[in-house]
This record gives sequence, C-alpha cells and structure tokens, in this order.
Amino acid sequence: MIPQDFIQTLLNRVDIVDVIDRRVPLKKAGANFQACCPFHNEKSPSFTVSPSKQFYHCFGCGAHGTAIGFLMEYAGLGYVDAIKELASQSGMTVPEGAAPDPQRVQQVASLVELMQRAAQYYRQQLKLAPVAIDYLKKRGLTGEIAARFGLGYAPSGWQNLQAVFDHYDDTALVEGGLVIVNDAGKRYDRFRERIMFPIVGLKGDVIGFGGRVLDSGEPKYLNSPETPLFQKGHELYGLFQARRAIRDAGRALVVEGYMDVVALAQHGVDYAVATLGTATTPNHLQKLLRHTDEVVFCFDGDSAGQRAAWRALENSLAMLTDSCRVGFLFLPAQHDPDSYIREHGKAGFEVLLNQQIVPLSSYLAKELAAQHDLTTSEGKSAFLKAAQPLLSQVSAPGLALMLRKRIAELAGIQQSELEILWKIEFQRKRPANTPLRTPRPAPVSNYRRMLRALLFQPALARELNNALLTLTHPDASALQAVIELLQQHPHLETAAVVEHFRNSALMPQLQQASSEIMVWADDFDAAAEFALAREQIDTEQHNLRTANVASKSLSTLTEAEKMELQQLSRRKVRTEK
Repeated sequence: MIPQDFIQTLLNRVDIVDVIDRRVPLKKAGANFQACCPFHNEKSPSFTVSPSKQFYHCFGCGAHGTAIGFLMEYAGLGYVDAIKELASQSGMTVPEGAAPDPQRVQQVASLVELMQRAAQYYRQQLKLAPVAIDYLKKRGLTGEIAARFGLGYAPSGWQNLQAVFDHYDDTALVEGGLVIVNDAGKRYDRFRERIMFPIVGLKGDVIGFGGRVLDSGEPKYLNSPETPLFQKGHELYGLFQARRAIRDAGRALVVEGYMDVVALAQHGVDYAVATLGTATTPNHLQKLLRHTDEVVFCFDGDSAGQRAAWRALENSLAMLTDSCRVGFLFLPAQHDPDSYIREHGKAGFEVLLNQQIVPLSSYLAKELAAQHDLTTSEGKSAFLKAAQPLLSQVSAPGLALMLRKRIAELAGIQQSELEILWKIEFQRKRPANTPLRTPRPAPVSNYRRMLRALLFQPALARELNNALLTLTHPDASALQAVIELLQQHPHLETAAVVEHFRNSALMPQLQQASSEIMVWADDFDAAAEFALAREQIDTEQHNLRTANVASKSLSTLTEAEKMELQQLSRRKVRTEK
C-alpha cells in the first residue's frame, strides 16, 4: 500500500498541465489551459486544465480528475502504476508497503507554523539591529519594501530561537532547516548575523529562508535545506509578491539573487523573481508559464552569466510551447540588476530590457555556431551533432520546425536533409475515444456550497467548529470528512484532498464538487461564500430546533427542552432586532 503522505507530496510536486500537455497539446486560455477533449469527439475545446486547482474537467462529457486520474483514464493505467509513472517523472521513489509515520505527519503539518513564527522573530530583530538597517538603507531599500518582502535579521548568537520556541529540541525545527545538530549532538541556529529573506510559497506561507551576510564573509548567501515544505528546484523567490505584476506586465524577469529582486521592486520593476541558489530548472519555467507567456532571463554579461544562461536554455527546451516567448538579457560588464537599476532607474532598465532581449532560438543558434567551425565539413557535422539532442527536447511543433530550419541553414543543407539525417518522423498519437458521459445536475445545498469553497481554499477548515455540522444531510457527510482530514493535515491542497478519498463512497460527491469550482476565477472570494453558506446552515438548524421543540406541548417538555426553548426564543428576538 502506498502511503497517503507520499501521494500528497507527489501531487504537490507534479504539475497537471505538464502531465497532460505531454499527451494532449494544451493552449493557454486565460488562467487555464484548453484542448479538445481526449475522451470524446468534439470540434471546439471544452476540456479545461486548471494549474491553480491542479484538476482537469471537460464541460462536454464530464471527465474530471487529478493528474493521477488522468493517467488512469487516458493511458489505461492502474492506480499504483499511475502513481509510479508520476513519481518517475518527478524523480521520486514510491515507498511501497511503507506505512505513514503519524509522528512525521504531525511534524510536517506544524512546519508552516514554525516557519511563520521564525519569520516574525527575524522581522522583530531587524527593528532592533541598527547595523542591519543601515546596510539595507545603503542598498537603497525603504522600510516599505522591506515590509513587503518580510525582510528580517538573524542576530549573532548560537541559540536565539530557543527564546522563540518552547521546545528547542523539537525535531520539526531541524526538519524545517531552522536548527542544525552537529556530530556531537549539539543544537544551534542555522542562520546567524544575516539579513533574512523569507521564501514564500504560492499559498502565502513561509516555506524557507535565504540569509545574506552583511560583510564579505562566506558563504555570501545561506539557504534553507531541502525540507518537506521547500524544494529549491521548484520554488522561486518573490513569485508570491510578483504574481499580479507579472500578469500586468505580461512577462516575468528571472534574476539570480534575492537582493536583485528586492532592488528591482524598490524601483518599480516588480515582476522579477530569483532562483534559489540553483540553476533554473524545468519546474521553474513551468511555474512561471502558468502566469505569463513571456519569460526573460537576466544575467551578468561575464562568463559566469553566460554559463548560467546556457544552463537555463538547456532546462527550458522541454517546457517550451508555440505560444510562449523565452529570451535572455545580458547586462553590461560590472553590473548586476541591483546595481544597474540603482544607477539608471526603472526607465533606463526597461529601455535595456525592451531593446536587448535575445530570443531563445537566436541565442541557441548563435552559441552553437560560435562553438564550431562552419567553414569545414567536419565543423558542420559536429555542429549538427551538438544541435540534435537539444532540438529533440523541443515538443512545440512550430518552434521545433523553425529551429530545424535555422540549423539547416547554418550547416548549409536542406531542412529535408536534416530531418532525414535526424530520422524525424511526423506521427501523432490519436487518443482512443470513450463513451459520452452525462454531467450531473448542479448542487444547491449550503453543505455543497461549503464543500466547494473548502476544496477551492482548504485553509478555511482551520478555524471551523465541527459542532456546526450536527444535522443529517446527503452532502454533510462529505463536508464533515473533508473537514476532519484538513484539521489533521491542514496544509493539503485540493488535488491531494480528493485523491485521499479515491476508494471512498464519498468520492463521487467530492469529484462533482471539485468539478464545479473549475468555473471559479482564481481570485474568487471563497471565504465569503464559505461564511455565507455556514451562516445559512446555522439559521436552518436554529429554525429546525425551534420548530421541533415548539411542536411539543409545554406539559410534555423536559426541563432541558424548556431551557432550550427559552434560549432559542431569545436568539430569535436578537436576530429580528
């Protein structure tokens, strides 16, 4: 049996857009992606994939599910095989037969709270550290921008966090990367005498930290280690703060450092993000392309910047689509984004950005050509050999065609000769059709409304009082089960919640409710919908209890029922007022 906590981690790591796009080419449609449904015949696309909810849904035939469900239905895989396939794509190993450790599950659930408390402590310490404040002011940062990014300071000392957490020996502090245990068993804080940059996930939770020294000490930057909350190959610094600006600007700018992001935002270029001490990964680009169709990598113009750019190019190829634009901006010598914008301002920086971007296709061809002597047959042959593995990763048909055409021109051969040489075959797998399904009618109960809001925003369960759900109702059991699950595992996302109930009798209700939220925009006010439905349920229960007690003769009422009747009557009077 595959542990549920592994499945939850897997669904948090994979991107359903990537899973489906590899098999059914998707096109961007607002915040979502669309295609003609692979499960029934249709001429116009009604098959929608939501990157924020990690679900697919066909408004024509009703097909609906998570990445696991898609592989099961599209590829005919069993449940376990579908999980293995996704795990293989994500570099994870399925721990078959292992049982989830309840203590570990509890630790993981508490990590977000621990990280938030640590972030609050570091912010407080910044206010008490003139040396850190002076450093930030010298870098041109205001208090407003420091507050926006939650900047803090880790003071000197080995065990400052002991005053923050009641149990400094808690294993969760080590698992979250806040505390280190040396070989002698001694515990000490990971971050000391550093400006602290909280790394915020897309749900708004602090999932890690980056710390920068104030002087020339080493390492210059110290990052949180890999944790159950934080995988540096999947996260981008500043993305949470930059989401709206990226949509407004129509592009995302990728830089290398925390200070670059903050400095750019200070000067009004607030659509920048940074990788976290690692090269750009396919997951980074994939995450950015959910928010915009244009991504620009901005690097220093030195040899290190060129190497970083080439690595970003290599890791981007498989993620490219015909509708996206990826480019590179190389800054003048002796400049990084921080120094350039402080010297030239927003206007100067954006002039450079708009005029000097090198498209990925041009950069690829130019760099490959520069590495080979195209005046000789041997050089052209080596050039073609080097280009083939790169271009073979490009699945976007239009871009792949143009790249092959350009490579053939540089090598002095016909495009058809190149395709014969590379043994390129033009075949497209046609998915098998399945019978048409009939959509279920729309739900109307307040319990279903609460359930939908909860699936849209699972964090709403954290403050819910279970005593509210005391009446029997067809939709109440599913709502109650989801609430209990989320109160035990408060940081689950929607897809993981629904997959948890795959073999449960509640699964049809949960799938239906989750399909209904596909029409909600990402900024839908789920909290207001949740609160209104909850209030109406409370009113319904009050009215039913009042009617039940009032229907009895006063002489037959017990003392408890008489007291309840008085309380209900007083409440009715207050409500009417």
